[in-house]
Amino acid sequence: MSARFLWARLMHQFKIDFVSDVSCPWCAIGLAALEQALARVQDDIAASLHCQPFELNPAMAPGGQDITAHLSQKYGSTAEQQAQIRVTIRQRGADVGFEFNADGRGRIYNTFDAHRLLHWAGVEQPDLQLPLKRALLVACHRDRQAMDQPSVLLEAVRLAGLEVVRAREVLERAEFSQEVREAEQLYTSSGIQSVPAVIINDRHLISGGQPVAVFEQALRQIAAEGAAG
Repeated sequence: MSARFLWARLMHQFKIDFVSDVSCPWCAIGLAALEQALARVQDDIAASLHCQPFELNPAMAPGGQDITAHLSQKYGSTAEQQAQIRVTIRQRGADVGFEFNADGRGRIYNTFDAHRLLHWAGVEQPDLQLPLKRALLVACHRDRQAMDQPSVLLEAVRLAGLEVVRAREVLERAEFSQEVREAEQLYTSSGIQSVPAVIINDRHLISGGQPVAVFEQALRQIAAEGAAG
C-alpha cells in the first residue's frame, strides 16, 4: 500500500454548509475566520464548503430601510449602542482580514436575488460560489452598495469570474427561486434561527461568527470524534 494511498485514507472528509445572509456582518467575519481555520487544518481535513441561503429580512421592501431605524425597530437598540457594536465588528473584521465601512451599511436590503445567484453559482460553477459570496459581502459591508439592485449583483458576478450574461438571465427569469425557498425552509425547520450557522457533515453545528481558533478547535474535535468512532 503506497504512502500516498495511506495519506488519502487518513484525511477526514468534511462537507460544510455555511448558512448565512449577505446582509449579516457576522457572516462576513465568520466566513473569513472559517476559511482561515480550514487552512490551518488542511493537512488533516479536506473540506468542501457550500454557501446556503438564509434571509434575515425576507419581507424587506425594494429600496431597503435605513439601518439605524431598522435595528432600533427590530432589536430596540439605540444609535449609540449600534455605533459601539460597529466598532467591535470592525475590529473583529480586521482580525480576519475583512474590511468594514466605518459608517456601517447605511441601509439594509432584500437579499433574495443575491441568494439566487449564489445558488446558481453552486449549481453551474461551484468553484466560483465562494468568490461570489466574498464579492457580495464586500459590496454590502465595505462599499455600502444597494444589494437589491441588479447592477450591483452583476458587478459582484463579474468580479468573481462568473458569466455576467448568464447571471442576468437568472435574475430576469427568476430562476432558482423555488430551490432557494426550499433550502431556506429546510434550515429554518431544522431550528436555525440566527446566522452564520456552520453545519458539518449534516450532523455538527457551530453557531456564530467565531474566532479562527474556535473554528479550528471545533474542526479538530469533530475529526477526532470521527476517528474514534
